[in-house]
Amino acid sequence: MVGKLIVTAILGLAAYGQELKPVIDNERVRVWDVTWTKGQTNPAGRDRDVVVMWLTGAKAGTASFSAKPGNTGARSLIIELKDHPVPPLENKTGYPLAFPRPHVKKLLENNRVIVWSYRWNPGEPTPMHFHDKDVVVVYLEDTALTSTTPDGAKRLNEYKAYDVRFNKRDRTHTELLDRGTGSAMMMELK
Repeated sequence: MVGKLIVTAILGLAAYGQELKPVIDNERVRVWDVTWTKGQTNPAGRDRDVVVMWLTGAKAGTASFSAKPGNTGARSLIIELKDHPVPPLENKTGYPLAFPRPHVKKLLENNRVIVWSYRWNPGEPTPMHFHDKDVVVVYLEDTALTSTTPDGAKRLNEYKAYDVRFNKRDRTHTELLDRGTGSAMMMELK
């Protein structure tokens, strides 16, 4: 079920006219933002696990644990999972975990990750929640969120469609859509 995959042909991505620069590269993950081209082969090899989060095209809003060629023009994130596990933190806050929560859709779960999607609803804050795991987030549309911590501190965070972030664990907050619409896909690292 869990196939061992790595993006070894990443150098081959340059052959498809795509710049070979991860949008995130740290001790836990390496993330590429890829738009599939006609005839492109699977850029995954056989050394590390990979999650693909489909952003556009026929598979938009889904995730897979095996990187497979997509439809021409379909955009996805290829997330190489490095061998640097960090266990989840014990939740001593009294607040629920970030996942699950109301309105969440689980896309994929295995022994390495939980991938889920979420849409913020106008006027409806998320429950105050604790992030016990590191998470890769990709915003699927322009999204403006006001984050509020338990002490009442507020911060407006504005994201463009397909912005990718790596957020470290050990955060507690609630989020409220500031304006318009907002949605994202999240991959929590186990």
